[in-house]
Amino acid sequence: MKRLLPVLLLCQLSLYAQDSSRACELVSKINTLVQREHYKPKPIDDSLSAYVFDDMMDRLDIGRNIFSKKDYDKLAVHRYKIDDYLTDGRCGFLDEFAETWKSALMRKQQTIEALRSVAFDYQSKDSVKFSKKNFDFDLAENDFGRVWQKRLRFEILDDISKTSKDLDSLKQHFTALEKASKAKVFDTNLCKVSSILENKKGLEYQLQGFFLDAFCNYFDPHSNYFSLDARSSFLSGLSTSNLSLGLDIALNEKEEIIVGDVIPGGPAARSEKFEKGDNIIKVANAKGEAYWVSCTSLETIGEMIFADTSRELTITLRKKNGNTAEVRLQKEIMKARENSVYSYIAEKNGTRVGYINIPNFYSDFENNSPYGCADDVVKEIIKLQDDKVDGIVIDLLDNGGGSMEEAIRLVGMFIDVGPVSILTNNKGRQEILKDTNRGMAYTGPVVILVNGFSASASEFFSAAMQDYNRAFVIGAPTLGKATMQTIMPLDNKNEDFVKLTVEKFYRITGESGQIRGVIPDIELPMLFDGVIKREDGFKTALVHDSITTNARFRRLLIPNKERVLSLSKARVQHDPRLTELRHYNEEIDRMYEKQRGPIRLTLTDVFKDVHEIDPLWDKVREITERPAGMAVINTTYETTKMGSDAFEKEINAYKIKDVKTSPYLEEAINIIRDYKDFLKMN
Repeated sequence: MKRLLPVLLLCQLSLYAQDSSRACELVSKINTLVQREHYKPKPIDDSLSAYVFDDMMDRLDIGRNIFSKKDYDKLAVHRYKIDDYLTDGRCGFLDEFAETWKSALMRKQQTIEALRSVAFDYQSKDSVKFSKKNFDFDLAENDFGRVWQKRLRFEILDDISKTSKDLDSLKQHFTALEKASKAKVFDTNLCKVSSILENKKGLEYQLQGFFLDAFCNYFDPHSNYFSLDARSSFLSGLSTSNLSLGLDIALNEKEEIIVGDVIPGGPAARSEKFEKGDNIIKVANAKGEAYWVSCTSLETIGEMIFADTSRELTITLRKKNGNTAEVRLQKEIMKARENSVYSYIAEKNGTRVGYINIPNFYSDFENNSPYGCADDVVKEIIKLQDDKVDGIVIDLLDNGGGSMEEAIRLVGMFIDVGPVSILTNNKGRQEILKDTNRGMAYTGPVVILVNGFSASASEFFSAAMQDYNRAFVIGAPTLGKATMQTIMPLDNKNEDFVKLTVEKFYRITGESGQIRGVIPDIELPMLFDGVIKREDGFKTALVHDSITTNARFRRLLIPNKERVLSLSKARVQHDPRLTELRHYNEEIDRMYEKQRGPIRLTLTDVFKDVHEIDPLWDKVREITERPAGMAVINTTYETTKMGSDAFEKEINAYKIKDVKTSPYLEEAINIIRDYKDFLKMN
């Protein structure tokens, strides 16, 4: 056996060398593309080195409980040398990262295993501390046992506290609860380690992905590296199943699986337990197979959620307030939706407006069809005009963007002809994007709803409509992303790709929406607006600027615009529900800004921390579900089309219930009413 050991070590080092060599080859190809195509390429220097090193260390140990200070110091010698290594084509430093990470993970595994049989003391004066900024890498090697014991005790108490709001009941059943939670917490932590160490593609492959993505992110937050791995196969198969839970699934910035959307009329919607943004933490089927998402491959989770073979599932959710919910669902065959755009008639005090919801700027890329979001909006406009609405409200709340071509076409539906935006590339060349089709699909008043999640194509459309004075834009400032990306293969093998920022778009005034976003004509209080991570929250975001442009356009006239806005501002300031929303936002901001802990490791103290925000969440839920003061009905066309179709009626009822709660639509109706009233007076 001893004679075989050097051979095994040589084989392992050979594998590391192959991976680091491939990483160097890929990063060289990426840099060639970046320097040639990126909107604002940067030199490969010490700044890149420090960013890539820090970003990788965060990805490998965001909790600062895997690496010791000795490990960090060992790796930190590379912090300002990565640029030199890349220039020389030497990526051997990744071997040292891989070896150190693997050793640290194995130490974590051994530490947790050793604590499994230890009886924890839940009455001690020990506490855990928290920080909004990352802790330093300052753990001594002999300190891991103590640190992990405290962390595990906290996770156990946290898990127990989230099972009930009745502290007395938890105390009464603590022994049984502690046993179950302890087993779950240990299994989850060990599973997380195993999922990295036992990954089929190897720990080095995962590390390489982190490194290449960090390299791309240095140039801007929307440039990324990705390969055809589990991530892409998981996301590409989301809509292929005939049987469905009625859920759209997404990955958040932490690569956790979250609820992207709840499809009206589906099993998840009818349960009334799912909300956009809920974290899916566990999935189990009727056979007794259960998987914790935190330590299971995306392929396995994706197959269970979307494959027709798993007809009944139990989904465990972590809600936004931290509580958990377990929901059993039966998959059903769901009809395909004709399009994502939908409309209703909303009425208040005799004013009838057409409400059009655009969840994203989709396009039929796969079939090379000319039809997409813009054409679907026109279809809804025709239905609404047949019912003689007084104006149209376009809802872009939470619309993260999509096809710029569709956004350009949609602007053209509301203006006669002219430029809509200006694209610039890394050579400073300006391309004026124009609507060349004369005529408008709709000439009446328009109100656009936006918030901090309205991004990219949504901002593009809103900005052009605002610049032409074609619409009242109301809501909260948008995300502030005014860049365009394209996906490029690194070679003809089509195995590795980069999504690269290649252009920046400007308003026809020459002003950039980058960082600044679209500022509404009327600002409305939007829940969580103060804690949304907008473009300026990214370290490497491109800057806001302006350009001199030759774009010529004629701003349209909105009669009595200032009088209409003045009335709206006064209404918004004194509206009881909007005042409540403003107040809750202040509470939410204080909650997020508050320095948490330290928290003593007792059930009472952890329970208090977990449930401290319950009253606020209850108030937020109540106000978001409260009906606004307006009626919402179907267009005549949809009513006739729906007929006796039970499925369509169920979807319709779900959507109407949601629309009826919007205080923002209510204010949009008021604006259109004032606009019409002033026209009659003139």
